[in-house]
Amino acid sequence: MAKLAVAIGLFALILVTAPLVAVAYRAGGLGLSAADWSALRFTLWQALLSAILSVLLAIPVAKALSRRHFFGRSTLITLLGAPFLLPVIVAVMGLLALFGRSGVLNTALSALGLPTLSIYGLQGVLIAHVFLNFPLATRMILQGWQAIPAERFRLAESLSFTPREIHRHLERPMLIEVLPGTFATIFAMCLTSFAVALILGGGPRATTLELAIYQAVRFEFDLAHAAGLALLQVLVGGLAALVAWIAARQAGFGAGLDRRLPLPAPTGWRLWLDSTAILFATLFLLGPMLAVLLPAISGLLDLPSQVWPALARSLAVALGSTLLTCVTALVLALGAARGQRWLDIAATLPLATSGLVLGTGLFVLLQPLIPPASLALPVTLLVNTLLALPFAYRLLLPEARALETDYGRLADSLGLHGLARLRLLSLPRLARPLGFSAGLTAALSMGDLGVIALFASESQATLPLVIQRLSGAYKQDVAAAASVLLVASSFALFWLFDRKGRNAQA
Repeated sequence: MAKLAVAIGLFALILVTAPLVAVAYRAGGLGLSAADWSALRFTLWQALLSAILSVLLAIPVAKALSRRHFFGRSTLITLLGAPFLLPVIVAVMGLLALFGRSGVLNTALSALGLPTLSIYGLQGVLIAHVFLNFPLATRMILQGWQAIPAERFRLAESLSFTPREIHRHLERPMLIEVLPGTFATIFAMCLTSFAVALILGGGPRATTLELAIYQAVRFEFDLAHAAGLALLQVLVGGLAALVAWIAARQAGFGAGLDRRLPLPAPTGWRLWLDSTAILFATLFLLGPMLAVLLPAISGLLDLPSQVWPALARSLAVALGSTLLTCVTALVLALGAARGQRWLDIAATLPLATSGLVLGTGLFVLLQPLIPPASLALPVTLLVNTLLALPFAYRLLLPEARALETDYGRLADSLGLHGLARLRLLSLPRLARPLGFSAGLTAALSMGDLGVIALFASESQATLPLVIQRLSGAYKQDVAAAASVLLVASSFALFWLFDRKGRNAQA
């Protein structure tokens, strides 16, 4: 397993760095203008604020979900993946339906004679990023709470610990372990955000590095300029991953008996605080999704014929990338848990780049060998695998480290190695985060609109690309109906994989 982890780690590093080198070499030079530095400042500022807001809002919601049991709790936990799994264009349409110039909020403010709000500019980017990433932060932090053995809470209760003491001795060490990786993941995601800044950025003052790369490639065809911006983006994202790698540490709670015991649930003002956090999460999740999806459901019966083959291609790409991502993330997480910490770099480096840069670099490398258009779907699958790898790895790593700490020496003393160790120990113990990772990867791949938009022909279009073309042809009602199908497919894949993982570890 150690040799396999090294081989996969090196291969992942090559797959990420080779396209970047190819783009830089093809470009022939690097250079940054004053406008580029302005884009860098805005990119860092909005990513920092987005990550801080997402994590701060996620902590009370995750804590409330960990200790409160109510009707619909499991459904709400599943729904926490929905905004992050939505195609970005669909999520932005939902936010515009609520916060846009003619949205519900501004309509109500106008009726009351109050000044309206603008969703464009920095505030719009922040709202969209928090909507997309706050649920993911909640799930990642909730995984940390669930990883604390219930026996530790029972011991604290028997020692008459107050909620403040429980937080000090159990919850705060867990947060110190989980929050750096969660923050860095969301920060890096916001660094490479494209569609949100394109639609809600609001002009040159709200231009991100990703937008600048897109403009340099699509409108100026200045590969040198695009390469310089891409390498700058890699540097910033890589620094964020390095900070998370250094800051993260294990809480060291030891092994439990895997008993599903209810956690201590204090009453009084803490009950009201938990209830408010859960209500906020529910409204924040459902509002934008219902605003855009409900009016379009009636159009599902009138979808054009090209939608269904595109759906099949999206499913094939999503399932293929899910398999590759989960195998790669599992091997790297187990290798890192056994002391090969350099694998963190291989697993998190894709966060520093984007699908556009990776896809362009891969096609530059492959163009002398084979027509690029014929590789649109395989390259899309490979790029989706690389972009989903950091999320799956970050979800698996804490529990893989706990697994190695609690059972590694016992497994070694029993001579449990290789496939036997994987089948009897690793897979059963990591089933829950592995199922969540698989669902996350499948849904992200279903909604991806990156490489495929640049290189696919009509016969290779995936469902997101068909939706984009329908929207560009001013067939908004049909595009909205196809978006409902895309959202339903993405969420169904996520639900199936996530449920399978939770049931396997129950």
